[in-house]
Amino acid sequence: MTLAIDTSALLGRYLSGPHRQVVIDAMAADHAWCASALALAEALGMVDRVCDVPTDGDRVRRALRDDWERMHVVPVDQRCLDRASELSRERPLRTVDALHLAAADRLPRPITFLTFDPRQIPAAMSLGMDVVST
Repeated sequence: MTLAIDTSALLGRYLSGPHRQVVIDAMAADHAWCASALALAEALGMVDRVCDVPTDGDRVRRALRDDWERMHVVPVDQRCLDRASELSRERPLRTVDALHLAAADRLPRPITFLTFDPRQIPAAMSLGMDVVST
């Protein structure tokens, strides 16, 4: 099995709150972690906005980079961009959401898609992915 992780889940791993344990459990159950190349840049850019304590930002960024070394990264290349364009024409998705889904759609099945973004859940399911969320 393969676990495709979007940015909301990637960040959820490091923040206190209801999503944290869901991410920890999903990542412990499946050691083939994958994400689009976009996920790290998006997550690093959001760290300071989502951390409750300003000094937590450095800790979260370090943890993100450490986990990223274990991640299988799907490139955001022309193939991914073309598929994202198709997905956003077929479904009510933002471009960023379509890119995460297009990257996951390139992975061999079966795939579990880990997200807390309600816009991505029905699209991932329609692509035949299992979804882990809250």
